[in-house]
Amino acid sequence: MAAFIQKLFRSRKSPETSTKPRRQTPPADTQQTDERARQREQQLAALKGTPDQKTLSDLATSGLTAEIRLEAAGRLADETCLHAVQKQAKGRDKGVYQITKQALQKIREEQARKENLSQNITNLVRSVSELAKTDDTKLYEARLDSLIAQWSSVESEAATDQTQQFLDSVHRCKQRLQSIQSALEEEKRHLAQREERAETLALINSTMNELKEQSPEELPSLASLDALQKTQENRWLEATRDTAVDKQEQKTYEAAMHGLRNYVSAIRRIIQDKETLVEMAAVLASGTEPTDDQREQARTLSREIHWPEGFPTPSLLEHARKLSGKRKERPAPDSADVEKQKALTAALETTIAKLEEALEAKQLKESKQLLKTAQQQHRNLDNRHGKPFQARMQLLTGQFRELSDWQGFATEPKQIALCEQMEYLAQQPMEPEAKAERIKELQNEWRELGGSSDRTLWARFKEASDKAYEPCKAYFSAKSGLKQANLEKRQAICDELEAFLKAADWSNIEWKAAEKIHQTARQEWKAAWPVEFRDNRQVQKHFDDLLKKLEAPLNEERLKNEAIKQNIVDQATALVSHEPLQEAMNQAKKLQSDWKAVGITRHREDRKMWQLFRQACDQIFARREVQRSQQEQATQAADQAAADAVAEVQTIDRNSSNESLSSALEKLAALDSSALSSTSREQVQNEKKRLKQAIEINRLSANIQSWQSLVTARTAGPVASAEAPAHWPALAAGQETLSIQELVIRAEILGGIPSPESAQHQRMEIQVKRLAEGMGSSEKAGDQLTELEKLVAGWCLNESAEQPDQTMAQRLNSALSAVIDG
Repeated sequence: MAAFIQKLFRSRKSPETSTKPRRQTPPADTQQTDERARQREQQLAALKGTPDQKTLSDLATSGLTAEIRLEAAGRLADETCLHAVQKQAKGRDKGVYQITKQALQKIREEQARKENLSQNITNLVRSVSELAKTDDTKLYEARLDSLIAQWSSVESEAATDQTQQFLDSVHRCKQRLQSIQSALEEEKRHLAQREERAETLALINSTMNELKEQSPEELPSLASLDALQKTQENRWLEATRDTAVDKQEQKTYEAAMHGLRNYVSAIRRIIQDKETLVEMAAVLASGTEPTDDQREQARTLSREIHWPEGFPTPSLLEHARKLSGKRKERPAPDSADVEKQKALTAALETTIAKLEEALEAKQLKESKQLLKTAQQQHRNLDNRHGKPFQARMQLLTGQFRELSDWQGFATEPKQIALCEQMEYLAQQPMEPEAKAERIKELQNEWRELGGSSDRTLWARFKEASDKAYEPCKAYFSAKSGLKQANLEKRQAICDELEAFLKAADWSNIEWKAAEKIHQTARQEWKAAWPVEFRDNRQVQKHFDDLLKKLEAPLNEERLKNEAIKQNIVDQATALVSHEPLQEAMNQAKKLQSDWKAVGITRHREDRKMWQLFRQACDQIFARREVQRSQQEQATQAADQAAADAVAEVQTIDRNSSNESLSSALEKLAALDSSALSSTSREQVQNEKKRLKQAIEINRLSANIQSWQSLVTARTAGPVASAEAPAHWPALAAGQETLSIQELVIRAEILGGIPSPESAQHQRMEIQVKRLAEGMGSSEKAGDQLTELEKLVAGWCLNESAEQPDQTMAQRLNSALSAVIDG
């Protein structure tokens, strides 16, 4: 009986009743001992198997021995079962309580560890993703290595998508690291090139300064100068390859190298014509009058050598200059040539005027041709007609020489550089398009320089150009076929688009499909490139006309849909302050669905309206967050009040009076359970249940004490109906008449106490009978209590041939006491 009372009230037995004198219960018989032993063996056998968590939970709370309960509690792993067992073991079984407490603590620690690990993984994924995007590249590699090292310790616990995200970010970081390292290496290369250029300029300048201080009697080594020139040219070329060079620095180099080239060229020519110069020196030393041919040869040689200024003039060249300084007078022309001389004079005047204009415009090529013509015309004049033009011719010759020097100074190094670039380009494997474009750029630069009078230099550039363009020929030949194929593709696109427009029913069309056709046509048209411009002109015009025809209804539909979306935006804006909030949120959700159902719109306008719509929806749902915050505050306040009330009523137990119990129950009932959190609500409900159970147990204890008085009174004779509870007559009449012995045994069975040895056989029969009638262990506690009350009513009110004695009454009262003790 103790078991079903415990199930009914889930409470410990009242200390008040335990202090009352207990009736002496009969000692446990051998059968009861055997029954406990059998149950213990069953529980041990269950533990040896593989019991589920529910079975372990039951054994931990109702095991017959402490050993069974502790072992079952130690094998519990389910958090819910552990909480239930801990709650039941609190204050009853210290060992089980401690085991479950430690197990729950381990579960919480494991949960905390997993949460920390999950947060760490999330932080690492976010950190490496931010590292892949950050502009701060300081200690970039060290930061990446640190994140990878941290990830290696948590990688096994990460989800697949997190691992993939981390690895993708690491890949981007490594790519960026390579870019950073490449940039650093490129910066080092540029620095090294800058140092090389500085050293090149320094070496050229120091060499030129040394040459200016050299004795005019000695000529420098041509081989050394030539080697110096070539090595420094190559050195500068490598130092300027694939790098930006300051314009002033480039001009400084070109000026220095131009001076060195002129000096080397002059030395080379002096060495080539050394014998002639020696002969001229001998003529000058002999004191004889040199012939006109010798003077002309000296002038030509001095002009062609063109010794640079600022350097000491070699002795051989100085002799030639002195020899060219004396000029023989031209013989007077015959009178018959006067008219011819006048015509030549007029022609020379015209030529000089044109030459002056060309020199003023700095047109080197035209000036060179005009100067040559003017010199020829001037030589054909006699002394009388030619002398007035002599000063002007010298001036114009000097002006041309200055222009030629300036042009040569500016263009020759550039032309040499262009040759070198074209030769380098010819050796490089490149895409034909890019290579042809670069060839064209270099050729344009050559033409912009005005060409070159040096045929060797031009032949060098032409040969390098032809060699560089050779691999592009096959490509452009194939590209010509590609252009034709692309033109045919574009024509096919126009045909398909035209067919679609003719068959389109704009009143019943799938607009998204039509928009997709529009996009696809533009994409495929763009992909069909390159094409021949002239051939494509008419096809392009046809395509543009077809697109306009397709865009017209699409734009009309877009405008209509934009008006619908604008209406949705206006409705959402109106809902920002709408009450009640739940209705506003429901309508906002419906508007979101309506938004998705709207058809095509212009992308830019759609983004503007979407931002307004999203902003309005965010404001609506932000109100819900405010409301939740207010509810949380109200819940916290209610939880605090509930905690205070629960703490106050926890001091009241079964030993307290019914008035105290009822007052405590009313105080808990006065709490607003709707504002409580689930945990606080559960605590309040548990306390209410505990108080109700205490009140019920007190009431039951009072009832059973009155029943025991009537049971004892029955031994003196039948109890009057007026002395018994009003409903007992009906209970007594509603059951079969039982013998005193059977009635007491049934009460002992319901009370869960053993019967005497002499009654064991009859008790077994009654138990079998009860099982056959569907009663027994499956009965609920309330039904068992009602059945016990029926037996007491039958004992007190039913008359029987056998008069109950004190022994039977004592056994019946013991069964009733077991109810209270349970």
